[in-house]
Amino acid sequence: MIDQNRLIEKAARYEIDAHGVAQKLDDYAAYLVEYNEKVNLTAITDPEGIEDRHFIDSLLLADCPEVAGRVVDVGTGAGFPGVVAKLYRPEIDLTLMEPTGKRVEFLRRLCERLDITADVVKERAEEAARKQWRETFDVATARAVAALPALAEYCLPLVKVGGWFITMKGANAEEEMESAAGAVKKLGAVLEKELSFVLPDNSLRSLIFYRKVSPTPPAYPRNGGKIAKAPLR
Repeated sequence: MIDQNRLIEKAARYEIDAHGVAQKLDDYAAYLVEYNEKVNLTAITDPEGIEDRHFIDSLLLADCPEVAGRVVDVGTGAGFPGVVAKLYRPEIDLTLMEPTGKRVEFLRRLCERLDITADVVKERAEEAARKQWRETFDVATARAVAALPALAEYCLPLVKVGGWFITMKGANAEEEMESAAGAVKKLGAVLEKELSFVLPDNSLRSLIFYRKVSPTPPAYPRNGGKIAKAPLR
């Protein structure tokens, strides 16, 4: 499906060694494209697009030392970046959180096919944070789920004090960071750093790291409708 050698060469440009995961990622890509014919998982189905926008993108996150311990991928969809992170860092304890049943079924089958262990949870993040998952994760991450003020409210209540919320954003990262500053503070976190990359297809990617420094107040997260209609400021 993908060109494994080409993927390895692309990863090496970012000082990432993908030799150990290339075969599994090839299997992942083939199953993703096959399953995508019956369930809408991704609009990107060409080999280079999958390499650049899904795999290299996810490996940039997976290579960060902060990605350790209990990791939750919120609104994971087809498994990005969580499944790639688990392949790259088998030692992490991964939870894939996805509210859509058909995608949950795909994720369970994918994990079995790739022989990886992960908790696949059919939950909305704002509801999960009122249950046993509240403030239990070392890392929460998300990609292409919501604008950053809303995304922070979905993710930060799941992160324990001392843990990380690492979000993946594109060309408008700076603008989103500014708009989310008030929300992040109310939810108990501080901005730690931002890493910027240019993906092989020349699109922009930013990894934004927030450190959880105090418990999220009990009032948050609000219900999904309020989060979407009236983002925290």
